[in-house]
Amino acid sequence: MAINKQEVEKLKASLSSPSEVLTPDSEGYEESIKRWSSAAEKPAGLVVLPSTAEDVSKAILFSKANKLEIAVMGGGHGTSGSNSTDGGVSINLSKMRHVSVDLKTNTITAEGGCLWADVDNAAAEHGLAAVGGTVNHTGIGGLTLGGGYGYLTAAHGMVVDNLLSVQFVLADGSILTASSTENSDLFWASRGAGIGFGVATSFVYQAHEQKEPVWGGMVVFPKTQLHEVLAFGNQLLTDTSGKVFMLVVFGAPPPAMQPAIMAVLFYNGTEEQGKGYYEPILKLGPLADMTAVVPFAKMNEMLNGAMFHGARRTMKGSAFLGPLDTKFAEEIFDDYQDFITQVPDAIMTIVGWEFMPYNKILEVPQTATAFANRGAYGNLVFGPGWTDPKNDSACREWTRVMSKKARAELEKAKAKGTDAETQQAVGEYGNYDSLGEGGKVVFGVNFPRLAELKARYDPENVFSKGPSLVA
Repeated sequence: MAINKQEVEKLKASLSSPSEVLTPDSEGYEESIKRWSSAAEKPAGLVVLPSTAEDVSKAILFSKANKLEIAVMGGGHGTSGSNSTDGGVSINLSKMRHVSVDLKTNTITAEGGCLWADVDNAAAEHGLAAVGGTVNHTGIGGLTLGGGYGYLTAAHGMVVDNLLSVQFVLADGSILTASSTENSDLFWASRGAGIGFGVATSFVYQAHEQKEPVWGGMVVFPKTQLHEVLAFGNQLLTDTSGKVFMLVVFGAPPPAMQPAIMAVLFYNGTEEQGKGYYEPILKLGPLADMTAVVPFAKMNEMLNGAMFHGARRTMKGSAFLGPLDTKFAEEIFDDYQDFITQVPDAIMTIVGWEFMPYNKILEVPQTATAFANRGAYGNLVFGPGWTDPKNDSACREWTRVMSKKARAELEKAKAKGTDAETQQAVGEYGNYDSLGEGGKVVFGVNFPRLAELKARYDPENVFSKGPSLVA
């Protein structure tokens, strides 16, 4: 459907400087529709780059008046395609990246187009840190509105547990603030299901003192040490110090590009303390040891290289109940190895096991926020990476098969007995894209309330790109 040129010119004239409106023949258009995963890119009919919430409001009303689909792009990391549109209006927030720090309250206000690097660096200037993503070129918007885990989660909880308020532009173009004291029902929904309710143009986070550097980095092991590494991870899951996190990845790192076990270690303390804590796996003699003492903001850069832009990628999340059965994990490693042998183009594929102590996460009840993945378990993510579009179907199908296998293992473990909160948890992190899962799967016990709020705040389902909230 062609977009009326006169209407586009009117929209352009109404926006503030330095906002932009790009059509497919505009300079900068191709760059504006690029995404972290090239498989998630679609040719927008129009790209609006607003610089204020008022500009966002005008873009929404323009889209509705012209019956055009809306897609919102913050950092562009989503692999489901929800941040892109084929022929519709892409609201690209990349011009909205201002960050301010209030030292009286230790709070951070960040515009909706910020990347976590913007927040990390602004906070670090004042000896502070926010709970945020572990890859700092991820956008704050999608990660926050979907829940958000980070290196500081063991100490301070989820990103949504540290979110104080959100400025939203709603489907009717109105601009409002949602917090615990203002539009509190929308604030509840925003913490886990926010992308279904509007465009978030500003966030206020509680920051935390982080004056000292941290110790961490990647160590690499052969498959023969899988059981020892994961057994240590099982101990870490129940740690209550608030200082640790370990990500174990099955991948094929350069230069050998051979399947191996990579572990990203984190300790919020000194090198001596960190090495002492992780001594049980460090004494195994890793093939490579890249650990070091670094400022906290630098810790959030460590995975950037592996998570580079431009590859074709997809993701699907699951979870594993602690203690993880290391024999099951070995099966998954074998499946991963078979997959990259059968599809050599998918050599960038990873399987990630997040050993994040869950004590702090479980302090917040399952129904206190829309986020419904609070459990005594770690996240598991299957993340194929490839280059040839011919392999799209094979990579996505493998992801579905593997997540189904992981889900069966999780349910089997839960059936043996666990706490009530974990039994109620959905066992799937929605930000790992859920491959088309509906709202009932992603939000579980919280879905009925979300459906009710969706009908009130967005009755026409203008924001339809995430898991469906329509009852």
